[in-house]
Amino acid sequence: MDPPPRRLAAPMLLLLLLAAASPAARAWKKDEFRNCNQTPFCKRARGRAPHSLDAPLSLAAGSLSVSPDGSISASLSHPSRPRPLVLRLSALPPGALRLQIDEDYSTSPPPHRRFHVPDVLLPDVEARTLHLPEPKTAGGVSTVALSSDLDVVVKHDPFELTVRRAGSGDPVLSFNSHGLFDFEPLQVSKPEGETWEEHFRSHTDTRPRGPQSITFDVSFHGADFVYGLPEHGSTSLALRPTRGPGVEESEPYRLFNLDVFEYLHDSPFGLYGSIPFMIGHGARASSGFFWLNAAEMQIDVLAPGWDGATAAESGRIDTLWMAEAGVVDAFFFVGSEPKDVIKQYISVTGTPSMPQQFAVGYHQCRWNYRDEADVAGVDSGFDEHDIPYDVLWLDIEHTDGKRYFTWDHSAFPNPEEMQGKIADKGRKMVTIVDPHIKRDSSYHLHQEATEKGYYVKDANGNDYDGWCWPGASSYPDMLNPEIRDWWGDKFAYENYKGSTPSLYIWNDMNEPSVFNGPEVTMPRDAIHHGDVEHRELHNAYGYYFHMATADGLVKRGKGKDRPFVLSRAFFAGSQRYGAVWTGDNSADWDHLKSSIPMVLTLGLTGMTFSGADVGGFFGNPEPDLLVRWYQVGAFYPFFRGHAHHDTKRREPWLFGERRTALIKEAIHTRYSLLPYYYTLFREASVNGIPVMRPLWLEFPDDKETYNNGEAFMVGPSLLAQGIYEEGQKSVSVYLPGKESWYDLKTGSPYKGSVTHKLQVLEDSIPSFQRGGTIVPRKDRFRRSSTQMVNDPYTLVIALNSSSAAEGELYVDDGKSYDYQQGAFIHRRFVFADNKLTSFNVAPDNLDKKKFSTQCVIERIVILGLSSAAKKAIIEPGNQEVEIELGPVSLRSGSSLVAPTIRKPNVRIVDDWTIRIA
Repeated sequence: MDPPPRRLAAPMLLLLLLAAASPAARAWKKDEFRNCNQTPFCKRARGRAPHSLDAPLSLAAGSLSVSPDGSISASLSHPSRPRPLVLRLSALPPGALRLQIDEDYSTSPPPHRRFHVPDVLLPDVEARTLHLPEPKTAGGVSTVALSSDLDVVVKHDPFELTVRRAGSGDPVLSFNSHGLFDFEPLQVSKPEGETWEEHFRSHTDTRPRGPQSITFDVSFHGADFVYGLPEHGSTSLALRPTRGPGVEESEPYRLFNLDVFEYLHDSPFGLYGSIPFMIGHGARASSGFFWLNAAEMQIDVLAPGWDGATAAESGRIDTLWMAEAGVVDAFFFVGSEPKDVIKQYISVTGTPSMPQQFAVGYHQCRWNYRDEADVAGVDSGFDEHDIPYDVLWLDIEHTDGKRYFTWDHSAFPNPEEMQGKIADKGRKMVTIVDPHIKRDSSYHLHQEATEKGYYVKDANGNDYDGWCWPGASSYPDMLNPEIRDWWGDKFAYENYKGSTPSLYIWNDMNEPSVFNGPEVTMPRDAIHHGDVEHRELHNAYGYYFHMATADGLVKRGKGKDRPFVLSRAFFAGSQRYGAVWTGDNSADWDHLKSSIPMVLTLGLTGMTFSGADVGGFFGNPEPDLLVRWYQVGAFYPFFRGHAHHDTKRREPWLFGERRTALIKEAIHTRYSLLPYYYTLFREASVNGIPVMRPLWLEFPDDKETYNNGEAFMVGPSLLAQGIYEEGQKSVSVYLPGKESWYDLKTGSPYKGSVTHKLQVLEDSIPSFQRGGTIVPRKDRFRRSSTQMVNDPYTLVIALNSSSAAEGELYVDDGKSYDYQQGAFIHRRFVFADNKLTSFNVAPDNLDKKKFSTQCVIERIVILGLSSAAKKAIIEPGNQEVEIELGPVSLRSGSSLVAPTIRKPNVRIVDDWTIRIA
């Protein structure tokens, strides 16, 4: 966005800038953002042919050695370079390889060193490094055993690295096999006559440290498709090729966090967050590649034959990775199945945080609820229409002149009382806190940040002054741990006046968004803590802001209360701090459809607690679209309705009696499944496997699932597919696997490994339970999830062809960290040989604290059981109970179709067996 003329007075300047930020002005404008040809490092790298570099890097064989910490080091060089590169190889269990490459600063040191991204990897990563054996070198090739079944093969001249199977020698991942590894050296000074400045529109990037980009190629062998690299809009789950034969002119996948209004639903253009992690999967291999680098990246997925080869290798996908700055700090993951790859990525970036129970419910948001009366009216509207919800949100207009941590006392004169009334029903509230601090000498936060020198600096060393919602704004330097700690203290009740324990936080605009900045963000030559240029850490700024906010809420609760913080910007590791959403989408069918691949991709890359704005943020959804979005959104891990202030009000009861009933039914579906969702969030917090999953994550050998971005799994047990077209009459749904699937509403069975053409119904989207699974539910609907805590459970057992099934239930207090000390219930239910058995699967060594509940199981629905069964025996106690036909769900009008054990009343904390007599 062009800056306004300097001669304008401040009020007129603010008016013009905020007008430019309005949705009409800020709808997607291609010209506001750079493409690859306008980005010199990308244009240079993309224009190179394979093996065409003038100065290819070679490994000096005599430099290869095993270090005391068990890693392997070596030197990479070329005679034309001012200094060599230092290479380090290390291994992490069970068989991950880490490759680190930086410049050797002992030779001809430049004025600055390259940036290594801190505080993203888990702090114990180095401590978990395995001791690699001595390399075996012959014929210019060195081989190192990475694990019992994997080797690392390093070719010396030119340098190339391959991870291969130890027995067969089959490659899995290779680095620089096309000779495109280029590492632009930092210059001691600018050569005479050379220009380092870059210009885009009216903005100038001074680039005082010169070109410093890194490029390399990575090949995924045995892969049919590659996935990952959020965030971009797409209707395809797999990453489409961006270059090569048969590919129309396309941009690379861009990773550069930006505030993009009304983004395109299908484009490689980068959006609000960046995770440089790619997964390759095929019938023969699953692998992953992660590059820890927070500078702008551009990644090409190359179509077969891109390199001019007449016969492209079958089952190999080549990719080209380009970054403006940073170092090589890359991880290679190999697994027997894709879940192994995700677990290895999570082992270095951290598991998702365990959310509070309320956060898994439904959230109601709008920019903006006007005042306390509006809040009370919306809250009571849910009660009047018997629609449960858990969280009511306030956007920026709740503040005093867009000064965060304040309230507009004309609209919200009694914020604590308002929150208390909401909390009395077991509900919470969320307020927005963005990173731009209003430059107002009377604003205490600005005063303090200025006095302490806590703002990001511009290229001249002054506090950076940009424009955002408050007008003139500055931005806390969240790279500095001291400043993050200071920021966290602002959430204490004595500092955030009017906040209560039931208030949680939303971080928006933290890319960071700067309305008058280049590409609507901060200039790349701004300076952070440690003399780090913004270009080097841009994609992690929102991550550090998210971290500081989450840590602040933990401190506010004295370490006892799990935080809830929603962030728009994200980076690798953001999963440790809370939830994200897909940003400013639009109220159209295409955006509904693209939300599924977007949320699935976030889950694959660690961000399992994610969702899209139900109904679309911009525009007014037609009522049928809104209903369909609620029916899909009820399955998102993060379930929130949200809308722009220029849209019509869209609370669920405003669209007529029938549509209100349909939306209510969708929300009820979510609330009935809360025990299952909470159990899945527990699994994700342990091993990183996402709550919402692509079909191929559960069926990795089924090629029909590999690029299915319309259907999805929720955990291992449920499959759903949205309705993505207006007026759609029928839909084709592929049900993978050999076992039967059961309709979630009616219990009707469907064969697996078959594409079924189904009639589209208005009251639900196609959704099924997998044969061989047990799903826990709660079927009594209250005002909020908190009020359901003591309600009884229903178990839905879907039998497979062996008349067997299993599932799990995890329960804790839903709010504290006591679960980390053993205060939880974790049961496994197994149905086999006509017996249902409940086992305790909680580890024995977690016994410092206990959690108990009097909750019982009031219904057991058994799909696939013969209707001839009439009674069951509960042990211990030899208690006989009847089996009768009952509905699969308790909604009005449901048919009596499923054998049901009513009121067995066995406690979920106990061991027991129920035998079909």
